Amino acid sequence: MISKTAKMRVARPTDNLSDITKMYVNGLGFDLLGEFVGHNGFDGSIIGHKNHNYHLEFTHHVGTKVGKAPTKDNLLVFYLPDTEGWQNSCQKMINAGFIEVEPYNDYWGVSGKTYEDIDGYRVVLQNREWSA
Repeated sequence: MISKTAKMRVARPTDNLSDITKMYVNGLGFDLLGEFVGHNGFDGSIIGHKNHNYHLEFTHHVGTKVGKAPTKDNLLVFYLPDTEGWQNSCQKMINAGFIEVEPYNDYWGVSGKTYEDIDGYRVVLQNREWSA
């Protein structure tokens, strides 16, 4: 079993490394935790919060084009139960350059909003507590 203290990193490629990094840092309020250039042909950025157990990593393989998200159901979902905090977060997403879109799965529109980045990947901000 994986330890509860393990760090999880979700990595994905992009053709827009600098812009994507700025969008997610500004839109989600993350910190830039690290960057690398020329690591076996890859450049990248790692964002998140230092003390959280998850990070996002964006990479660009020099000379490779990865294109857009494969589907409209490629999502990161964040549950924000405080309505005022959720509204502020929604505004930050727009200010950072995300576009509000209709969710592919209607479930995500019941108490949340869906945003799309410049690569076509989506982020859902849910205005409720997560429960199993």
